Amino acid sequence: MANGLISVIMGIYNCARTLPDAIDSILKQTYTNWELIMCDDCSSDETYRVASEYAKKYPDKIIVIQNEKNMHLAYSLNHCLQYVHGEYVARMDGDDISVPERFEKQIRYLNEHPEVQLVGTAIQQFNEKDGNIKKIFKPEHTDKWTLHKQIPFIHATIMTYKSVYDALSGYTVAERTNRAQDYDLWFRFYAAGFTGDNLQEALYYVREDMKAIKRRTLKVRMLAFQTTRIGYRMLGYPRKWLYKKFLVSVCKGIMPPQVQYFYRRIQQKKD
Repeated sequence: MANGLISVIMGIYNCARTLPDAIDSILKQTYTNWELIMCDDCSSDETYRVASEYAKKYPDKIIVIQNEKNMHLAYSLNHCLQYVHGEYVARMDGDDISVPERFEKQIRYLNEHPEVQLVGTAIQQFNEKDGNIKKIFKPEHTDKWTLHKQIPFIHATIMTYKSVYDALSGYTVAERTNRAQDYDLWFRFYAAGFTGDNLQEALYYVREDMKAIKRRTLKVRMLAFQTTRIGYRMLGYPRKWLYKKFLVSVCKGIMPPQVQYFYRRIQQKKD
């Protein structure tokens, strides 16, 4: 297996309570040649202090930077990319957990499949109340048509090459990408001719709660629809495909969060 350096980029904001679990899961990786770059987006809690304490304890492994003002995730991840030293770049969020073998399995896959530029994984949803809730899988093999049916990768699980981020000029910083920076990235990823796969193992644990659902407001969904219009044109999708996307965005946006949460739990139990 290649022993190249993996640079883990993490935008952090008001996640002081969950951040130790996230960082500890990186420290426990079986693949040890990594660096962790965290960018605090002007948190109002103890997030920056928690991250800084880890950086003091592991100065050769962890870098902590901070934005001058709150700029959202796309900007924070671009800020992290300025400090990357590795050939590989992996994502991680401050309220999630990576399984110990995650990096080892992802870097092995990339090295065994040189035709693939990015690899994600399945996830295990969980919360403190119910424990493990549901595993979510993405298609093993994806192409530009996957984006019409579903989001092809779970953003926080991906590992790719620094050269891919360089070719795409990182993340798009705009109002429309505040909650959809990954959605925009996938359109540009396929437009550039890149390919990506997903491991069919849940190597990443994601916290699911009402806060996450409440953030998906009608305004957020309408801004994301702007990215849909741009992306569909970029990939040459038929214009008629936009109508259904618009209706789905509106319906989800006006649905009360409690109803969305209840519906999701019913679907999860059925699955």
